[in-house]
Amino acid sequence: MTSDDLKKQLDDYLAANPETRFMEPLIADMNGILRGKRVGVEDFGKAFKNGVNMCAATTLLDTLGNTFATIPQGLRDGDPDAKAMAVPGSLAPVPWATLPTAQVLLEMINLDGSPYENDPRNVLRRALQPLAELGLNPVLALELEFYLVEHDGHRFQPRMPRIPGSDLPQAGMQYSVMEDLYDVDGFLTDLDAFCQAQNIPAGAALSEFSPGQFEINLHHVDNPVLACDQAVLLKRAIKAAASKNGLAATFMAKPFAETAGSGLHLHVSMLDRQGNNIFAGESKDGDFSDQLRYAIGGLGGAMAESMAVFAPNANSYRRHAPGNFVPASPNWGPNHRGVALRIPLSGPENRRLEHRVAGADANPYLVVAAVLAGMHHGISTRCEPRAMTPERAELDYEVEIPVRWPHALDAFDAGSILPRYFGNDYHRLFSMCRREEEANFNSDIPTKDFEWYLRAV
Repeated sequence: MTSDDLKKQLDDYLAANPETRFMEPLIADMNGILRGKRVGVEDFGKAFKNGVNMCAATTLLDTLGNTFATIPQGLRDGDPDAKAMAVPGSLAPVPWATLPTAQVLLEMINLDGSPYENDPRNVLRRALQPLAELGLNPVLALELEFYLVEHDGHRFQPRMPRIPGSDLPQAGMQYSVMEDLYDVDGFLTDLDAFCQAQNIPAGAALSEFSPGQFEINLHHVDNPVLACDQAVLLKRAIKAAASKNGLAATFMAKPFAETAGSGLHLHVSMLDRQGNNIFAGESKDGDFSDQLRYAIGGLGGAMAESMAVFAPNANSYRRHAPGNFVPASPNWGPNHRGVALRIPLSGPENRRLEHRVAGADANPYLVVAAVLAGMHHGISTRCEPRAMTPERAELDYEVEIPVRWPHALDAFDAGSILPRYFGNDYHRLFSMCRREEEANFNSDIPTKDFEWYLRAV
């Protein structure tokens, strides 16, 4: 798209929305957190013409928004600016803003016009290229789990459903019960309006396995970068709808010890140049197609080194425990939610796999990049998977991938698959940043240390 075409999108939007007072340019960082600023009318055109100046380290911040001390970018190199351009098609209203406001996603470029290598959107594009060279195009749908949270004056807790006729919390798990949706109907109504206004293709809403936990599904799209754009914008819209209804929404992987964790599940099929799903059909031995089996084999081989991406922070690993439908080994099979790589029920033309390992706190761009890297690795090397887990098989909780943060970072560093797709420089930078955040998190002395050790030790 030319700069003239991009500028026309802004002109058309302002012609349809002449009352627009502010714009919020947004960019996703390494953690998938949207960061940006609010600008006035006089600055609207910059991101749509020559680019807006933005700190190059914006995409390399920790969860608290701090720069890292161990990498060159940020404090040590004087935090120089790069250029940020509007993402075509992402300009939309912000329905929850008090004054008429628009938002637009940004992507970063270097001053010479080349893609900025540390923008997660560009990491995903780099990982997509080998599939494109094979004439393959992924079709994706993302599912996001989250909690609605309230504060009782003493602590944060899930927004519990209410006993009818009272404001008393209804204890107990009621998976997929419709009354739980009606209890938060104001939130869901606002979220639907926000998604309609922002062209976010949100589908089914589900009351999940724990009180206050919900899942929103996005529709399948044939553009992986767009699918991730929609995921980060859906998170923003969910948080805004929750706030409007006096609640908070969290995508923490495990916000409450006594309830289920929240995942980011990814459904993927793969089309060839003729638009045929290469996962359809059967192999010579009667199982699923060879291409699907190879993709699963590659995903299994890459899973251990990808865990630092699927579980990017300290809380992520609290989700990985027995009894949570969170697999800890690269197993696979049909119609089984206990495996890491599930083949859902579908017809041949819709044959796909569901990747069930990542937490809802993970960066969608990097998760998709890691998943597609594993799939390409498997398809291109004809990597055979382990034995399939049969439908209805009883599974023990077997730990074959790292489920502790330092171990996951060790596996990431030792990996031989992801560097080829992420790029060696970004792969090394990601590790340095995550290791520094791990060290900073664990340098604090939590209250539990005193509860356990102060008197006895």
